Amino acid sequence: MADRGVDLSALPKEVRDQLAELDLELSEGDITQKGYEKKRAKLLASYIPHLPNVDLSLPDVQLSPSHSADPSPSPEAPGPSTSSASKHHRAHRSGGARDDRYRSDIHTEAVQAALAKHKEEKMALPMPTKRRSAFVQSPIDTCTPPDTSSASEDEGSLRRKAALAAVLAQNLQSPDYWINRSVQSSSTSSSASSTLSHGEPKTQPQPQPPPAASVLADVLAHTRIENSVPPDVTSSTPQERGSRVDLPPAVRGMSRGQSRSSMLDTADGVPVNSRVSTKIQQLLNTLKRPKRPPLSEFFLDDSEEIVEVPQPDPNTPKPEGRQIIPVKGEPLGVVSNWPPALQAALARWGATQAKSPALTALDITGKPLYTLTYGKLWSRSLKLAYTLLNKLGTKTDPVLQPGDRVALVYPNSDPGMFWVAFYGCLLAEVIPVPIEVPLSRQDAGSQQIGFLLGSCGVSLALTSEVCLKGLPKTPNGEIIQFKGWPRMRWVVTDTKYLTKPSKDWQPHIPTANTDTAYIEYKASKEGTVMGVAVSKISMLTHCQALTQACNYCEGETLVNVLDCKKDMGLWHGVLTSVMNRIHTITVPYAVMKACPMSWVQRVHIHKARVALVKCRDLHWAMMAHKDQKDTNLSSIRMLIVADGANPWSVSSCDAFLNVFQSHGLKPEVICPCATSPEALTVAIRRPGARGAPLPARAILSMGGLSHGVIRVNTEDKNSALTVQDVGHIMPGALMCIVKPDGPPQLCKTDEIGEIVINSRAGGTMYYGLPGVTKNTFEVIPVNQAGAPIGEIPFSRTGLLGFVGPGSLVFVVGKIEGLLMVSSRRHNADDLVATALAVEPVKTVYRGRIAVFSVTVFYDERIVIVAEQRPDASEEDSFQWMSRVLQAIDSIHQVGLYCLALVPANTLPKTPLGGIHICETKQNFLEGNLHPCNILMCPHTCVTNMPKPRQKQPVDVGPASMLVGNLVAGKRIAQATGRELGVVEDQDLIRKLCMWPTMMHQFLSEALQFRAQTDPDHVLYVLLNAKGVAVCTATCAQLHKRAEKITATLMERGGLNTGDNVVLLYPPGIDLIAAFYGCLYAGVIPVTVRPPHPQNLAATLPTVRMIIDVSKAACILTTQPLMRILRSREAAASVNVKTWPTIIDTDDLPRKRPPHIYKPPTAEMLAYLDFSVSTTGMLTGVKMSHAAVSTLCRSIKLQCELYSSRQIAICLDPYCGLGFVLWCLSSVYSGHQSILIPPLELESSLPLWLSTLSQYKIRDTFCSYSVMELCTKGLGTQTEMLKARGLNLSCVRSCVVIAEERPRLSLTQSFSKLFKDLGLSSRAVSTAFGSRVNLAICLQGTAGPDPSTVYVDMKSLRHDRVRLVERGAPQSLPLMESGTILPGVRVIIVNPETRGPLGDSHLGEIWVNSPHSASGYYTIYGEESLQADHFNTRLSFGEPHTLWARTGYLGFIKRTELLDASGDRHDALFVVGSLDETLELRGLRYHPIDIETSVSRAHRSIAESAVFTWTNLLVVVAELSGSEQEALDLVPLVTNVVLEEHHLIVGVVVIVDPGVIPINSRGEKQRMHLRDSFLADQLDPIYVAYNM
Repeated sequence: MADRGVDLSALPKEVRDQLAELDLELSEGDITQKGYEKKRAKLLASYIPHLPNVDLSLPDVQLSPSHSADPSPSPEAPGPSTSSASKHHRAHRSGGARDDRYRSDIHTEAVQAALAKHKEEKMALPMPTKRRSAFVQSPIDTCTPPDTSSASEDEGSLRRKAALAAVLAQNLQSPDYWINRSVQSSSTSSSASSTLSHGEPKTQPQPQPPPAASVLADVLAHTRIENSVPPDVTSSTPQERGSRVDLPPAVRGMSRGQSRSSMLDTADGVPVNSRVSTKIQQLLNTLKRPKRPPLSEFFLDDSEEIVEVPQPDPNTPKPEGRQIIPVKGEPLGVVSNWPPALQAALARWGATQAKSPALTALDITGKPLYTLTYGKLWSRSLKLAYTLLNKLGTKTDPVLQPGDRVALVYPNSDPGMFWVAFYGCLLAEVIPVPIEVPLSRQDAGSQQIGFLLGSCGVSLALTSEVCLKGLPKTPNGEIIQFKGWPRMRWVVTDTKYLTKPSKDWQPHIPTANTDTAYIEYKASKEGTVMGVAVSKISMLTHCQALTQACNYCEGETLVNVLDCKKDMGLWHGVLTSVMNRIHTITVPYAVMKACPMSWVQRVHIHKARVALVKCRDLHWAMMAHKDQKDTNLSSIRMLIVADGANPWSVSSCDAFLNVFQSHGLKPEVICPCATSPEALTVAIRRPGARGAPLPARAILSMGGLSHGVIRVNTEDKNSALTVQDVGHIMPGALMCIVKPDGPPQLCKTDEIGEIVINSRAGGTMYYGLPGVTKNTFEVIPVNQAGAPIGEIPFSRTGLLGFVGPGSLVFVVGKIEGLLMVSSRRHNADDLVATALAVEPVKTVYRGRIAVFSVTVFYDERIVIVAEQRPDASEEDSFQWMSRVLQAIDSIHQVGLYCLALVPANTLPKTPLGGIHICETKQNFLEGNLHPCNILMCPHTCVTNMPKPRQKQPVDVGPASMLVGNLVAGKRIAQATGRELGVVEDQDLIRKLCMWPTMMHQFLSEALQFRAQTDPDHVLYVLLNAKGVAVCTATCAQLHKRAEKITATLMERGGLNTGDNVVLLYPPGIDLIAAFYGCLYAGVIPVTVRPPHPQNLAATLPTVRMIIDVSKAACILTTQPLMRILRSREAAASVNVKTWPTIIDTDDLPRKRPPHIYKPPTAEMLAYLDFSVSTTGMLTGVKMSHAAVSTLCRSIKLQCELYSSRQIAICLDPYCGLGFVLWCLSSVYSGHQSILIPPLELESSLPLWLSTLSQYKIRDTFCSYSVMELCTKGLGTQTEMLKARGLNLSCVRSCVVIAEERPRLSLTQSFSKLFKDLGLSSRAVSTAFGSRVNLAICLQGTAGPDPSTVYVDMKSLRHDRVRLVERGAPQSLPLMESGTILPGVRVIIVNPETRGPLGDSHLGEIWVNSPHSASGYYTIYGEESLQADHFNTRLSFGEPHTLWARTGYLGFIKRTELLDASGDRHDALFVVGSLDETLELRGLRYHPIDIETSVSRAHRSIAESAVFTWTNLLVVVAELSGSEQEALDLVPLVTNVVLEEHHLIVGVVVIVDPGVIPINSRGEKQRMHLRDSFLADQLDPIYVAYNM
């Protein structure tokens, strides 16, 4: 077909390049299919053997990977930036267009090459799944064009964009190789729009066949996985097929109403043919690749899980030079006419040169607004000084004293007012603290500015009238209290409000001394804002040093584009300029945004000699210079670049020179400098002689820099950093380089360190913070041996650098931008530059990118946050993120932890429009960032995980364990409830109405006996939502209703003795009557929860399944339920024609059965108990008559139940202990049960508690769901309930019935909340039962209170119990599960060896008791398989006792408390279900522990559940907040699980509240959730696949 005769690999490289570029253009939709074919034919024409009618359009030759998309730009191809016309046009586009300023030649090629390296690895990153509504586009009104203030450019990003100023060729490697085609990316079940995957043309299918990886994914998606256990690809250990814990039999619960036939092909009962598992497979494919640093051997200490300590790499470059010698600056010259203080200079010029211009301010259009002369400046400053000292208070009580601190709040656009205020304060000898104008109460960093004002003791603010009007006010017109600020008094300093000083008043101008002159604010890396105090002598000396270094002359003109409140703008443009009578022209930031050329025009018009700019100003001028043909910059003798210390400034300087050399700019006038808030000016390049060679540059290896050494980059130009010098240090200063961390040890000559300076011209302290001051301003460097090199204190500058040849200073970064990852240093600016070089044009809004590190799991992790353009597509964003990962990995050899994109204009801004890094980091950690896209890569960058635990071969047999325990003085972990006892004293029996229960082994006989002896005794009272008794049953009534049902069953059922009958009733007395009716008839009752009328599709199939599994011959139910079973709605979910006989028991004729059945032996079956376990298994257990009566007797003894007692039950009556208490216990013991159906609480929350209060109940039983409802719903209403007279002081025991670890936090919250209503703190306790034995523990009346212990979670993972103190790190509180019931023996056994364990060892709980169930009820008659669950023996120790295995892990601890018989009490602690545990990294985790951590991670996580799939940990979190918060949860969940459990989360799924299925006992159905997730039935808000 296409190029049949052409061997593509034989084509010349440039042709292959052009073909690849064409393919990319087609794939990105930049060219039509027709255009593509035409151009392709033209390219190949000369290489094709001339055959007639060859069609050149569709190639069927598969490109080999090395040729498919070569990223080097083609020489002939018309690149996007060739014609100057198109370039000019582009310069005027709004913020996010493809501007040159986003590019850098230096870096672009490196990034290109790095990405090219990756193209062979055809990786398939799974794209996150997102619900449409979760796409957050930034509101349209915030996407402002570049000339408004709300979207002001970030200085840093602009500098870097300048740094990235050339064109990145468009054909960055084709995205197909990074993102797999087979993933139909971001459709979700809610949107159902299957968007095209990345890199596919939007018109016709891609000509090349899909890459191998996508074929694999397709195959995977469409094959049935035969192996029932998914392969483990994440662990390095050889995989063993772990025997599945042999617990309940295999009647698997269908998830969410699927009938058997509708199950898809599954692995482990899990649908595979779904998008989710394809994505997970892709994730696994990606994770199979080796991690970046190969992990060295771990070491393990048995008692402690140790995080891997990276061993030093022998190839790490080490410094080899000699120790550095301190560098001295030139001596500071003495000039005879230098003033004794700066105020004296102003006084001199004000008197002698009054007409001389001091300051010209510009309006918003860039035209001069006003000029302040030295005379005016002096007279106004004098007036202000006089007003401040004499007119604010009274003579006796002035508001300000000399030495007080005063805030200066002036906008940049009004420099004149600021100058007057600053000099007015100096003349009044009060200390000015210039700060930014606060815009709103919640400004980014406002609280930190408050900290500054507080630490400096500021209570007065000076401002202008215009500024004051603009400040936010309260409704009554006062200025609002800014967040974190002390209370402020505001004073307006406009001239009309100032008082002329009296004739005899003169300001006091002392000779400069060490008193503080002014305070300049600085933000630390952590975000704290501190005030650097500059003394009067430092201020003066600094001005003298700058005058000498910059050679300032009297009467020169200076153009200042910087902020005049701090830093270079203040030092040059306000202080040194006044000292030298310079005319300063200030170009405010707002002017620069409206007219970027304004500063160049001012230089040209005023023939300025000096200009003070930042890289961004060079950049903006360069972008706009085409409009200005006639500018001339030849007058400039010094172009001071204030941020020249940033390594990325070099390209801005070069580019600016390139453009403006033709306008008279001389190369030698560009003077980068290095400054720091603490040391003021550190170094500045002096202008070179005309025609002298320019200083050389250092081309350094980034790898070397990351190890803190200087290595000239020779081999790998991709990872090079070009650095320009910042000249020599200041006159009169002394400089050293010291190690940035640890003691200030002098560096070697080839080592990068922190620059420290000793000079009279630096800051003196952090005002009000003596502790921090010492570590910064009083550093004495030490030599290799640790001895101080002298007595002179140095100040830390926060700059990292080295001294080059000729004592030139080079700066490679700042301490605050330093990211220390795995003991290597990376610079935030370098990472930003790399990210910006990855073609951000489609994705990043105005190059706004923030980089910071967060500490997670013993190391710093790098986070990159960028603002996303409003029009960026999901695909573009994801593709950009994936490429940034590659580029940073290749160039910096460091993995990213998290990459997030937020909507445009939403990152917190600094006053000048940059990104407020600290606030951004804070938002990230608190979950307030609200990203619209996020990619977490913990698998690739967390390399310090502990070694997976290898299970040791069991050499030690159970016998040796037992002997070992005995030798160690440890007893065997077993415990026994008290004796059940035989027949007691006859009188007592009669008194307590107990004798029938002694005589009769059958509950049916007990009911008949009670009906005869005490017919009118009320056994049951059923309440409705209003608390009204809607139904009661006396002994006689219950007996008669049971008889009616028996008669009906015999007549209409056609039943044989021993048939199973399903009871389908709502919670109530009908259910109880039907149960006894079945016993009377000799059939086996099976209680089943009725289907939910509003949710038949989900609930009816379970009913159907139990009916089918139990082979029920008949269904007893009510009329409404019978109608539902036969309804059309029911027919949609199940086959309604095949129901067994349905009998409704609502209106039965009064008939008595001919006889009441009595079973021949007590071992016969009494009933079947069906329930769905938390692992989704439907299991039925067989309960014999003997087990039923001993269970009832055991409960009777434990809770002291007899006929005069009343108990309240708020439980589901369908299985387990709930059923026993609801239906059986009262008939056996004769006490009255008040029944409260839990469903009624939904319409009337206080129902249960008000019943307890109204009936003065002493004992009550509830479920966790009920307790949670009350805690969440009534917690805030306790006062109201108290007012209604609700009193819980009568409650002696409130027992939570459950088959799980006690939920301590819930029971404690409940106790605390309702303490005010009289609830005793000792009342709440829990019970414990399992499938094999419905009641093992139950807190009774006699035993001691349940105890709580704290265990070490790390030990638990190793199957060990280590008790720790409360509050110890990694401690987990566990509460005893209640007192062991009479007649029950419990022992703790090793599940593998089946040998008994010692006290406080974790093992499986085995139970021996007469009321254990007699076996599972299975369809297939495979009782033998699970027989050992009910009748199993210890492998050693007590070989004859038969035990039942509960399938729960726990331990027994002997406490100091005494039980009823006076012996020490043995407490049983349940840790969790063995079936539910997650085996990860060779350790055993309990889902509830991980879920507890996850729920704590963010306030909007309502509930969470975890499960594993192919050894990936999947966390599902329910989001209770707005969908905007969904993506905030992803990093927080990943962090918390990594920190607290040392596990990497594979997939984070964010869903709506209520999605996690919960059974009637309030337990999470994690396996159902897993099945629904893999079958793509959850409709998640967001699914993040962590890389």
